[in-house]
Amino acid sequence: MAELLPELCEELCRLLRDEGEYGLAAFLPSMPVVGTCACDGDHCQSFYTASRPVGRYGLGHRNIALSPESGMVILDVVHGAIMFVEVLDRPGVKVPSAC
Repeated sequence: MAELLPELCEELCRLLRDEGEYGLAAFLPSMPVVGTCACDGDHCQSFYTASRPVGRYGLGHRNIALSPESGMVILDVVHGAIMFVEVLDRPGVKVPSAC
């Protein structure tokens, strides 16, 4: 993630540390970006860091709502691993469509 989205990665690491999520912050830079959200909204810059689930994430799933200076960021975490990064209303974030 650090290579594709360096500014967002740095910001999310800082926000995770602010929330006491040091383990997730340490792992974030090496996370892959494996796909983008399938919605058609221009407001959505969300992406997957693991294979998209079939149905719900199930047991072990939690959300972490971060407080960025602009837009909204919510992480889907399953058993301690970030699976999806929901990024809304952040037009400066450009996830490569080839992911």
